[in-house]
Amino acid sequence: MTSNDEGKLPGTYKAFIEKFPALGDAHEAVGKAVDQVGPLDAKACALVKVGISLGAGLESALRSHVRRAMQHGASESEIEQTVLLGMNTCGLPRTVAAWQWAHQQIDRGI
Repeated sequence: MTSNDEGKLPGTYKAFIEKFPALGDAHEAVGKAVDQVGPLDAKACALVKVGISLGAGLESALRSHVRRAMQHGASESEIEQTVLLGMNTCGLPRTVAAWQWAHQQIDRGI
């Protein structure tokens, strides 16, 4: 997690890791480890996580991974395609919701 992300974390998440710092550290360590396991670069990993967040219906996570994808150079069209890839698998309503969440984050910028 970058210091850029620190101020944008949801309050509930901040409260959880403040109460259980060892779990927050473990969560962050696992995230870093899996990002480094294979050949995907940071942008590709963030885009994959956008898709996973869409499938799971996780609005906060999707916004976070859109922001991270943008920080790593993803374009609006790359983010949109990532979201649209969920349409046949996850359905139109979930894809439209994710598209809205992504665009709200894109409009906010990094």
